[in-house]
Amino acid sequence: MIDAILRIDHKLSARLLIPQENKFLRSAAAFFAHSGDSWFWVAGLFIIWLAAKGFWHATAALLAGSIVFQACFVLAIKFLIRRRRPEGEWGEIYRKTDPHSFPSGHAVRACMLAVMVWGLHLYPLCWILTIWAPLVSLARVALGVHYLVDVAAGWLLGILIAVTMLQLYPLFVHLLPFAF
Repeated sequence: MIDAILRIDHKLSARLLIPQENKFLRSAAAFFAHSGDSWFWVAGLFIIWLAAKGFWHATAALLAGSIVFQACFVLAIKFLIRRRRPEGEWGEIYRKTDPHSFPSGHAVRACMLAVMVWGLHLYPLCWILTIWAPLVSLARVALGVHYLVDVAAGWLLGILIAVTMLQLYPLFVHLLPFAF
């Protein structure tokens, strides 16, 4: 059963690959694929945390902490499951630093952030991230660094982590008041 699912996953993922010749689509996909990088988000949220007070200071701390947790949790799952990334040349840095593809950390992070900003009622940011999250996730498949199943699992895990972090938010504020 699992082998059949993986064969279908390989075929469907291969159909979504953007050909090398299509420079415009590959550039757009690369932009979205990189826009979900954890360092980018943590750095931006750290700047907001330093500059803001009150709500935005606490929100930046929650989102950054969630990203750090998510990245560590996903890495542990990847090294436990050890599914190899699809063959390809794009994303050399990802292939060297993290040869495993399941689940997609970018999909987890993008979905988690979208769900969290909805939970925090951050309009219109929630609408923007709701559109952005699938673009990041599918760009990873289109560029050949993930399979569709990696992304689907990432979305489910992203929802789970987001809901958990939002529920634990008051506890974090109580235990780590200096961060919030």
